[in-house]
Amino acid sequence: MADTFQFELVSPESLLLSEEVLEVVVPGTDGEFGVLKHHSPFMSTIKPGILKVRKDGNAWVEYFVRGGFADAGPNGLTVLAERATPVSEISADDLNQQIKNAEEDVADAKDDETRQKASMHLSQLKDVAEALKAA
Repeated sequence: MADTFQFELVSPESLLLSEEVLEVVVPGTDGEFGVLKHHSPFMSTIKPGILKVRKDGNAWVEYFVRGGFADAGPNGLTVLAERATPVSEISADDLNQQIKNAEEDVADAKDDETRQKASMHLSQLKDVAEALKAA
């Protein structure tokens, strides 16, 4: 297709996506932004939220991303996410259980460092839940 560009979604665990796409919508820290073919060079940090990818037609594939960078350039778009999970693989029940477990970890923390790590994990899980509700 003439209007496609190369898109890569990478997390520390794996290369989740590397293919030609029509459009990507990224949850930037300064607001959501869309990328189409021939986007001007641009770099942005990303916040926890839903990254949307349109490969063809009107069908979108969604990923929950947590932090990282987006880099648009003449060769396409690369998103380096701290964490990326297909929305289709996130179950509400599993997420609620993880939040409950994290709340217990915060309550049970014996020292400040442990409490801080547990609080950050809890906050990130709540970000996932909020992003999914908004999607």
